[in-house]
Amino acid sequence: MGDSEASESRVQGDPRRPGVCPTALFRKVLAQRVASFYNRFVAVVHPIRRARPEPVAIHAHALDNLQYIRSAMERAGAFTAVPGVGGIALGCTALAVAALARRVWNADAWLAAWLGEAVLACLIGVAAAARKSHKVGMPLLSGPGRKFLLGFAPPLLAGALLTLVLFRAGLSAALPGVWLLLYGTGVLCGGAASVKVVPVMGICFMAIGAVALFAPAAWGNSLLAAGFGGLHILFGALIKVKYGG
Repeated sequence: MGDSEASESRVQGDPRRPGVCPTALFRKVLAQRVASFYNRFVAVVHPIRRARPEPVAIHAHALDNLQYIRSAMERAGAFTAVPGVGGIALGCTALAVAALARRVWNADAWLAAWLGEAVLACLIGVAAAARKSHKVGMPLLSGPGRKFLLGFAPPLLAGALLTLVLFRAGLSAALPGVWLLLYGTGVLCGGAASVKVVPVMGICFMAIGAVALFAPAAWGNSLLAAGFGGLHILFGALIKVKYGG
C-alpha cells in the first residue's frame, strides 16, 4: 500500500479496526468512542408541586373520637351493676343456712352447709350482676367491672385456702371471723370501683368479722347470720332503692 492510500485509510477509518472514529483528524489523532451510561441518581425528575394527600373524611374522625371517649368513660366510670335484689336474695339464703346450721352439731356438716351457701351465693351474685349489667347496657367485664373483680376475687381466694388450713388444724371456731373479715376486705377493695355504698358495706363486714375473731365460739353462727344475712339484706335494699336493680 502506498503513502496516499495509507493517508486515506487514516482519514476515512479502517473498518477492520473497531473503536476508531471514521472522521479522524487530519493530524493523525485517533478518536475512540466513549460508552455512555445512565445515572439513575442524576436523572430523577421531581414535580415542582407535590400532590396533596386526600383529606380524611370528617365522619371517620368523629367515629374514632366517639370510640375513644366511650372507652375512656368505661375505664373511669363506676361499676354500677352491683345487684340490689341479688343482695337481698343472698341475705335470705344465708339466714336459712344459719338456721339449719344451728341444729347441726357435727363440724363437718356445719362446714358443708356454709360451703354450699358460698357456692349458691356465687351463682346468685353472678346471675344478678349479669342481669343488671345487661339492663343498664354495660358489659359485665367492662373497665369498672374488671377493677371490681380484681379487688374482690383475691381475698375470697385467700379465704378458701385459709378455710382448708384452719379446718384441717381443728380451728373451725376461727372460720366465721376469717370469712367475714376477708369477704368484707374483698367488698371494700372491689367497691373502690363501684358506688359509694359498696365500700361502706365492706367496712361493716370487716367490723363484724373482727368481732367474730375475738368473740366466743358459740357466737360464730349468729355473727355469720348477722353479716351474710342481715348486711346483705340491708345494703341490698339500699342499692335497689338508690341505684336500681
